[in-house]
Amino acid sequence: MLKLLGKIGNFFMDGLDQKILTALQKDSRVSMAKLSEQIGLSLSACHRRVKLLEANGFISGYTVRLNRAALNLEIQVFIEVKLTSQRKDDITAFEDAIDRMPEVLECHLISGEFDYLIRLVTKNTAAYEKLYRNRLSQIPSVSQMKTLLSLSTVKEFRGLHLEQ
Repeated sequence: MLKLLGKIGNFFMDGLDQKILTALQKDSRVSMAKLSEQIGLSLSACHRRVKLLEANGFISGYTVRLNRAALNLEIQVFIEVKLTSQRKDDITAFEDAIDRMPEVLECHLISGEFDYLIRLVTKNTAAYEKLYRNRLSQIPSVSQMKTLLSLSTVKEFRGLHLEQ
């Protein structure tokens, strides 16, 4: 009997689905034939499971990981942001402004001394300074920002760890 690992609506994910998700996180371009071979399922059964995982929201899309260094995006920074207030209008104004900035890779509402944590990349410190002065510091609901420069990346996100 397969252990049920996750549920969305009426769909239950089992160990085979977990293996499929793990394999796709490693290489989303893998052929269905190769994937079915890795998982130990027939081609049609594997294809059906992938389509069900997509339809039920376990797979939200397929992307490519780009090489920042090859693209001359040398600077990665994390910015802690404190808002002037927790009023809904201030939160919405901040989140809308951040959403319109393609340089921002991630923005998280956090607990603690600061309200948000932002991760972004730029070509160099001059490009970051321009972004900071001309856009980030101009968001009206921001009262304080603290920039943390990443010196190197020890481990980069490679996908979610799914227990096996």
